[in-house]
Amino acid sequence: TSVQLLRKHEKANGVNFDEVFGKDHADSFLLLESGRADAFVMDGSILAGNIANSKNPKDYKIVGEVLSTEPIAIMVPKNDPEFKAAVNAAIAKIVANGAMPKLWNKWFLGPIPPKNIVVGLELSPATKNAWANLNDKPAEDYNKK
Repeated sequence: TSVQLLRKHEKANGVNFDEVFGKDHADSFLLLESGRADAFVMDGSILAGNIANSKNPKDYKIVGEVLSTEPIAIMVPKNDPEFKAAVNAAIAKIVANGAMPKLWNKWFLGPIPPKNIVVGLELSPATKNAWANLNDKPAEDYNKK
């Protein structure tokens, strides 16, 4: 997704860049950390996690505009509607009782055992909106106009 968005962004703004690919998120961050890449474009939560776990977290910052907002989901077995309903109900309950921001703060703003690393990712307006408008639409339907 990031490569597709960058290509669209490149055409729109006339920016030229070379693409360098890692085998996974950790390898892609290593390309940045070792100076073999100048930037790593990815979901904010993945970037924040890689930064928090790096040798020198203060050397990195998430910058620039958000290129897209995409749905994040929980995968459940396709042919188990009862389980899907139970998962959806549990998520709705956590959102309704106000626990979701507390969980966000625990896992993104507080120290995470055993290393007590702090990811430091603030809650975004898009995430707040997703909690306020729960749905189970597939990604293909998410940004239809």
